Amino acid sequence: MEIFWNTIAQYNLHTWIYQIIIILIGGILSVLLYQKPTRTVKILMKLFFIFLNGWIAGVYYGIYCESRNYSMVQVLFWGFVAFIWLYDLYVGYTTFERTYKYDKLAIVLCLFPFVYPVISLLRGLSFPMITSPVMPCSVAIFTIGLLLSFSKKVNIFIILFIGQWALLGLSKVYFFQIPEDLLLSVSTFPALYIFFKQYINSNLDKNTKPSPRVLKWLLVIMCGIIAIFFTIILYHEIGDAKNLIL
Repeated sequence: MEIFWNTIAQYNLHTWIYQIIIILIGGILSVLLYQKPTRTVKILMKLFFIFLNGWIAGVYYGIYCESRNYSMVQVLFWGFVAFIWLYDLYVGYTTFERTYKYDKLAIVLCLFPFVYPVISLLRGLSFPMITSPVMPCSVAIFTIGLLLSFSKKVNIFIILFIGQWALLGLSKVYFFQIPEDLLLSVSTFPALYIFFKQYINSNLDKNTKPSPRVLKWLLVIMCGIIAIFFTIILYHEIGDAKNLIL
């Protein structure tokens, strides 16, 4: 646990100015996407997500969290999410079209990353050893929130991977004493249900290859594989924690 929080402190201490710039850019692009969703703005938002996930993979996990167990696994995970956004930029699958059905929940989720440091401060922590808006769970919840507003056509694999991260967040609430991550785990479950229900229903009668039913099972299988993958990691983390206690 000490290593975990020390890596967070080092990350915030050395990158806080860059985090502010990232937050400002993300905020401006989000406002533009809501108010003036031009083709250029949509492309810029995808480029931002590519950079943001790459930042989490390369800077957060690759540099500052290198001392953690299995940090390379997290580098690969977030690097793959960045790759999915890069592929999406090429094929144009995610259209960023508003549905207006879930805007209230979406806006709340988009603002939740700013609640993370507030909760850290309220529970007696101080900078730099606090959770920040440019950390994995904050990025995950922001991604879910933004896509929920533009859920007419989204890349379901991005939702799948982020959803797995939300499940992993539940373990960190206990083992690393981060109650802030309850925000991610609890709030994203309704959003994930909405995404998958909307996706399956909208494609159920379409003649696509693979068919929506086959794709549904492919997603379930992939979800199970990722869950097993993270369960193994969690098992080793629990073992390491017990060894430290003993």
